[in-house]
Amino acid sequence: MRQRTSGPSDRPPPTRHRPRAAALAARMLCVLVAGATAGCASLASPTAEVGADRMTDPRPARDGGTLTIALKSDPDKLDPTLASTAVGRTVFTAMCEKLYDVDAENRIVPQLAAAPPTTGDGGRTVTIKLRRGVRFADGTRMDAKAVKTSLDRHRTLTGSVRASELKPLTSVRAVGDDTVRLRLAKPYVPLLALLADRAGMVMSPTALKRHGKGFASHPTCVGPFRYAERVVGDRIVLDKDPNYYDADAVHLRRVIYRTITDGNVRLANLQSGDIQMGDQMDPVQVGRALTEPGLQLFHSPSLGYYGLTLNIGNTKGAGAPPGRIDTPIARDARVREAFDLSLDRDLINTIVFQGRYRPTCGPLPSGTPYATGSRCPARDLAKAKRLLKAAKVTTPVRVRLQISTTPEDNRLGQVIQAMAKEAGFAVSLTPTEFATGLEHSRAGDFQAATTNWSGRLDPAGNIDVFAGTGGAQNYGGLSDPAIDRLIAEGGATAAEPARKKIYARLVERVRAAHTVLYLIQPTNYVSVTKKVAGLKVFGDGLIRVKDAGYVKGGS
Repeated sequence: MRQRTSGPSDRPPPTRHRPRAAALAARMLCVLVAGATAGCASLASPTAEVGADRMTDPRPARDGGTLTIALKSDPDKLDPTLASTAVGRTVFTAMCEKLYDVDAENRIVPQLAAAPPTTGDGGRTVTIKLRRGVRFADGTRMDAKAVKTSLDRHRTLTGSVRASELKPLTSVRAVGDDTVRLRLAKPYVPLLALLADRAGMVMSPTALKRHGKGFASHPTCVGPFRYAERVVGDRIVLDKDPNYYDADAVHLRRVIYRTITDGNVRLANLQSGDIQMGDQMDPVQVGRALTEPGLQLFHSPSLGYYGLTLNIGNTKGAGAPPGRIDTPIARDARVREAFDLSLDRDLINTIVFQGRYRPTCGPLPSGTPYATGSRCPARDLAKAKRLLKAAKVTTPVRVRLQISTTPEDNRLGQVIQAMAKEAGFAVSLTPTEFATGLEHSRAGDFQAATTNWSGRLDPAGNIDVFAGTGGAQNYGGLSDPAIDRLIAEGGATAAEPARKKIYARLVERVRAAHTVLYLIQPTNYVSVTKKVAGLKVFGDGLIRVKDAGYVKGGS
């Protein structure tokens, strides 16, 4: 999906609250303050505007130095085949390049590939020419056989998160040293976008052979930086890779990623100089950072969403055949719809996110070619109560909501808890460390969970693995033959007008299932000291540090 550059007219309009909503907003603020999650001043409407989107810093950088980046959560396995977190993608951006990448205009461009792919046999073959003279961090030469090894591993390794993404890919053949030919069971339009993400990351075959499933502890790829060490829950250290094909353009000597889940602590560390960059900054901290003369802000519209995943059939783990879960919210779509109708997205955006994001009720971001443009249903407590009555459930309906341990998720959970209570739900919050929560979601050990998806360029990347039967990230256990058929049609249809119609029907069907309640389209916010130049943060939200460094002439 190509994300157009937004201007002032693309900013979320100010929210006008009805008297009942205003009263609820006041109560929410009191709850949040009483819970010591933030003070009244920090949760008030923002007074500083962030301005137009900013994704790059063209200032020249000098060589040398260490850059420390604070991540919102701890990455999962540093293995492109098995990984599934946004923070992991940020780390991979510095150490594991892909066949293709994304530019500032959200266009797909060659990275380890030498040119755009060519297709044949009605779209069933895809031929990719590779960049020459490339070596992995261990010195192994990257060639067509190495690419085949990685793609085959993505497709076939037990537990691969890439397997469902690459399901239409039936074989990979090395044609000489610098060409790979992919064979598909059917034309598959999302393939190129997938090869611009983890499915396109190429790993050293030498390291794969040596370490096998332990590759995550010895990740070896092609990138401006190479893996040095990891202390789980604390830091990941990367050093400049002298084997990198463009090493002369890399300025920094070392990059350190530190896990700091609390946005207030990330900002305090920025102010003190202990870190130089804060990723995924909370809107509360964004407002405070805008007043700091020594900091700069990078921001761009996200391709993803915040929402809730409701477990209706995940009894044996994501990707396994769905089973029966005997809870009101799992048994009856009317109960899930009632839960959805109890939520006021505008108010959530105002209270939790300071109005800096955009309310949404679908998986495809606004401002992109496949955005549906449909309006979200307003909060409707009367209808929600009627649905619960029709479903013949005992109220209050108890729902256990898994949230992460960040202050932002705590605020979101408390607001959802209070809103849903007015419709007849009793929501209990289960704060869970990020990596543990991810494992619970995969295993189906949850009733409801907050979801934060960073988004993908192609619309399939925001829907297929979450809503398709057997999808690797279908944590809710949804299985609907009509959805599966539309996913297949969307993947095989190249003409954009026809594909738009398919995805409009698909989004409508997914929304009707109410297994993912889409709430907010966020903005990517990264706060950085002004001493750092050359940084790039595009629509995918990933921090690109290849060209980054300390400002020439700076201290």
